[in-house]
Amino acid sequence: NCKLQTRRIMIEYIKGDIAEITPAMAVIDCNGVGYGINISLNTYSAIQNQTRTKLYIYEAIREDAYVLYGFSTKQERELFLLLISVSGIGGNTARSALSPSELCGVISSGNDKLLKTVKGIGLKTAQRIIVDLKDKIASSGMETVNSEMFASAANSEIHDEAVAALTMLGFAQAASQKVVAAI
Repeated sequence: NCKLQTRRIMIEYIKGDIAEITPAMAVIDCNGVGYGINISLNTYSAIQNQTRTKLYIYEAIREDAYVLYGFSTKQERELFLLLISVSGIGGNTARSALSPSELCGVISSGNDKLLKTVKGIGLKTAQRIIVDLKDKIASSGMETVNSEMFASAANSEIHDEAVAALTMLGFAQAASQKVVAAI
């Protein structure tokens, strides 16, 4: 009658000094060992002005690589895990997706148009994400109060055009979506 866990955690979190940081990666010095951790733009925004941090970790162990993904909150890590459970979504695509509240709003509203603007996600994959995760997000309680407000703004044609224009000018997709949503 033992219940097997589907995900075994070896490293729950890493806490230490931020030795180096870019929008895609942070090097955390933990007792003299520098861990190179892939981060999302959301996590970068949360930790960029800090000298110490605690990142919740997901370990991707493959035949050819051992990759660490770090998140500033457990909720963001859980959404990342939900995303990579969808066929066709890898770690790099999942971490470049929207912020947790934006992603919950997009999935719960069924806005495949905005979801497909994320690098690495086409229309069919966006639809698969919505179908696979809509109920999981609703039942997990990850939906936020702001999700309805974001979803209605994200559905507007003007919003989509502004994001498309910024990405065509060379700005990052996730950053463009954040800026346009804020405006």
